[in-house]
Amino acid sequence: MQNEPLELGEISFPTWSAHTDKMAKVGFLAIARRLPSLVSQALRMAWQASPRDTLATVVLNLLGGVFTAFGLLATTGVLTALFSEGPTPDRVVAALPSLALVGVAAVLRTAVQAGAGWAQSRLTPQITRLAEERLYGLTSQVELVAYDDPDFHDSLERASSRGVFTAEYVVSAAVDVVTAVVGITAVAGVLGVLHPVLLPLLLLAVLPDAWAAVRSARMRYSTMYSLIPARRRKWIIADLLAERGSAAEVRAFTMRGFLLRMYDAVARAEQDVMLTLARRQTTARLVGEALGGIGTALVYVALGVLLAAAAIPLAVAGTAVLAIRSGQSSLATLMFATNRLYEQGLYFTDFLEFCAEAEQRLTGPRPHAVPDGFSSITARDVTFTYPGAEAPALRGVSVEIKQGEVIALVGENGSGKTTLAKILAGLYEPDSGTVHWDDTELRDVSPDELRRRTAVIAQDHTRWPLTARYNITMGTDKGEPALHAAAAVAGADEVIEELPHGYRTLLDRRFKDGHELSGGQWQRVAVARGFHRDAVLLICDEPTAALDARAEHALFERIRAHSDGRTVLLITHRLASVRYADRIYVLDHGTITEQGDHGTLMSLGGLYADLYSLQASAYR
Repeated sequence: MQNEPLELGEISFPTWSAHTDKMAKVGFLAIARRLPSLVSQALRMAWQASPRDTLATVVLNLLGGVFTAFGLLATTGVLTALFSEGPTPDRVVAALPSLALVGVAAVLRTAVQAGAGWAQSRLTPQITRLAEERLYGLTSQVELVAYDDPDFHDSLERASSRGVFTAEYVVSAAVDVVTAVVGITAVAGVLGVLHPVLLPLLLLAVLPDAWAAVRSARMRYSTMYSLIPARRRKWIIADLLAERGSAAEVRAFTMRGFLLRMYDAVARAEQDVMLTLARRQTTARLVGEALGGIGTALVYVALGVLLAAAAIPLAVAGTAVLAIRSGQSSLATLMFATNRLYEQGLYFTDFLEFCAEAEQRLTGPRPHAVPDGFSSITARDVTFTYPGAEAPALRGVSVEIKQGEVIALVGENGSGKTTLAKILAGLYEPDSGTVHWDDTELRDVSPDELRRRTAVIAQDHTRWPLTARYNITMGTDKGEPALHAAAAVAGADEVIEELPHGYRTLLDRRFKDGHELSGGQWQRVAVARGFHRDAVLLICDEPTAALDARAEHALFERIRAHSDGRTVLLITHRLASVRYADRIYVLDHGTITEQGDHGTLMSLGGLYADLYSLQASAYR
C-alpha cells in the first residue's frame, strides 16, 4: 500500500534545540579558545606528513607579514613626501626612495607568498595519505567485536565520511589562519606606531562578521551530525537500488517502488533540515554583514574626527586608511579561515576522536608466544555477549578439541555455533572463561600470531575484487605447488581452468576484463583459500552452503582426506556430513546441551536426534 507508514528504524531528526553533540552548543569565546588547539593539531599532522614543507609554509608566511608591515611603513614615507609643502617635482623626487622600498616590499611579499603556496600545495596530498593510512590502519586492526557495536559504526561513519577527508582542509585553513594573523599583526603594529587610537578601530568592522561566521559553522556542523543516521540509511538504500548484488531481487520482488518510497522519505526529511539550515545561516550572515557595515562606517567617522581635531597628520591618515583596508582584508581572510577551520575542525576532531577510540580497542602487547601446535584446545565456562545485546550469545560453554580430531558444532540458527568458532579462532575474546592451547591461555598471546595458525572457511566469505590467485593466496604466496594443491583439494582448480586467464583472471565484472563466478564457484575458491593457509586448526563454517549435492559430497570427502593429522572444526546444518566426526557438540540458545559421537547422540534421543531424523525423513 502506497500510504502505509514506513518504519525507518534508527533514523531521527532532532530539533535545533536538542543537539546531542556538546561541540554544537559552545559559544564564540569557547570557539576562540579552541582555535589554538585546532591549529596546533593541524600543524602537528602537517609536520608528521612533511617537516620540510611545513617549515617552509610557516616561515614564508611569516616573512610575508614582515614585508607587509615594511611596505606600509614605507607608504607613510611616500605620503609624507607627497603631502609636504614645495613644488610637485621636488615632492615626487623626495618620495622616490620610499616608493622604491614599497615596490621592493611588494615584490618580496609576492615571492614569499608564492613560495608558501607551493609548499602548502605539496603538503596537501601528503596529509591526505597520512590521514587515510592512519584511519584504515586502525579500522583493519581493531578487535572484531567493535564491528558489532552501533556506537563504533556511528563514530566510524563520522570519521570516514568527512573526518579523514577534512584533514587537508584543516591544515590549509590553519595555515590561512596563521597567515591572516601574521598580516593582522603587521597591520596592528603599523597602526600602533602611527597612532594608538587607530588600533581599536580595526575591531569595529570585523567582530560582527566573526560572530556570523562562527555561528554559521556551528549550525552546519550540528545539522550534519544529526543527519548521520539518516544519511547512512539513505546510502544503504541507494546501494540496494544501484548495486549488482541486489539488482536481481529488486526486480524479482518488485522492490523498486518500495525502496524509492523509503529513499524519498529519508531524502525529503534531510532536505527539510538542510533548507532550514540555509535559512538560518542566511539570517546570521545578513545580521553579521549589516553590523559589519555599521562598524566600517564608524571607522571612517573616527578617522575624520581625528583629522578634524588635528590629532593625526594627513599622511598618517592616508596610511591608516590603507592599513585598515589591508587589515580588513586580512581579517576577512581570518574570518573565512576561522569559519572553515572551526567547521572542518569539528569533523577533524571526529577523526581524531575515532582514532583515539580505535587505539583503545587495539590489543596491547601480550607476554607469551603462540605455540606452533597443540595437543588440545580447551574452552572452559566461556561466556560472550555482543555489544548492545540483552542476552549472552554463549553461556558457560566448555569444549575440548584434541589434535587431529574432526569436531562438529551443530544446532539451530542463533544457537552460538559461529560465535564459539570465532572465539576458538581468536577473533573474539570471551567476557569470562578461558581458552587454552595446551597450557597457553589465548588472552596472553598476540591475536595476529594466533590467527596465522588458524584458517577459517566462512559461509559469508568475501568476494575479493582481486585475481583468482590472490583470492586463494591472500597475498601470502607459498609457490605454485601449494597454490595448485589447495585449489585441487577444494575443487577450485576446475573453476579456474574455465577462466579466460586462469589464475590471473580478475574476479570482478565491474572492471575491464573482469569475470564473475557463481555462488558455488566462489565457495570453492573460499575453501581453497582456507586449505592454502595450511593451518594447524581449520574452521569450516557452512563450507558447502552454496554447493550442489554432488559437489558437497566431494568436498566433504576432500576435507576428510585433507584433515589427516590436522584439526578440523566443522559447523554445518547438513547433519549427514557430521556422522563421521570424532565428537559432536550440540548448542541450544548459547549452551551445550549434548556431546558425543553420532551413535551416542542418536541413542540419547535429544535435539541432535530430532534434527537428524527430521533431515533424514526428507530423503525417505
